[in-house]
Amino acid sequence: MDMRSRPFRSVLYIPGSKPRALDKARGLPVDAVIFDLEDAVTVAEKITARDTLAQELQQGGYGTRMRIVRINGFDTEWGHADAKAVAQMACDAVLLPKVSSLADLDALAEITGELPIWAMMETPRGMLNAAEIATHPKLQGMVMGTNDLAKELQVRFRADRMPLMAGLGLCLLAAKAEGLVIIDGVYNAFKDAEGLAEECSQGRDMGFDGKTLIHPAQVDVANTAFAPSNDEVDLARRQITGFEEAEAAGQGVAVVDGKIVENLHVVTAREIIAKADAIAAVSA
Repeated sequence: MDMRSRPFRSVLYIPGSKPRALDKARGLPVDAVIFDLEDAVTVAEKITARDTLAQELQQGGYGTRMRIVRINGFDTEWGHADAKAVAQMACDAVLLPKVSSLADLDALAEITGELPIWAMMETPRGMLNAAEIATHPKLQGMVMGTNDLAKELQVRFRADRMPLMAGLGLCLLAAKAEGLVIIDGVYNAFKDAEGLAEECSQGRDMGFDGKTLIHPAQVDVANTAFAPSNDEVDLARRQITGFEEAEAAGQGVAVVDGKIVENLHVVTAREIIAKADAIAAVSA
């Protein structure tokens, strides 16, 4: 499955130090897991968490879920050792926090080799350098670190996230320009399903592929928000059929539900159906 059609609706952070949580992730209906060695792990557990996580990943059982390991930054005493450890783990990608330049990814790639890289985008400099960062040949996806970004920008919380829009937009443009996956930041109030649904809807409207989550209770909301709806799939199928019929009649455009359908709409329609099929395959 190519990365563009692969679902990333729900991306759940799991502490790499907690075997019980790591085991529970095997049964959750998430599209990807970020196995965390950074923020979710205490200083006292930083070193032992590497072995705990390595053992659980080796044991397997995570099915089709994308396995991403977030290491500590290279500005900490654990970062380089984390990178060396992850290079030997049974995972799909390594996630570097606080990426601010292309050089940050180069330094990681020197250690992790051919392992795909994901970048946490959570600093003002990272926002300004997003276009360059996105061009790294090993980079597969970006993850918005909205909590850290809000802290660095000294913004006030707003439900509409207007203070963060410049950064979110720059990273979205960079990711889309290079064909990368891009995942929206976390929603902190994990018991507020309504607020989460609104922020997921906003993120989906903006073009994000999915949402990072901090609690299993958030999974269903994200899975629903970032999946094509039945109405969207139905419209996509009718657009394709209508356009093919128009082409057969020697016409370059079709009309479906009173709206013009051109080739570019058909490309989007096919992507919607591919995403829906991929989600159905994962759910099965």
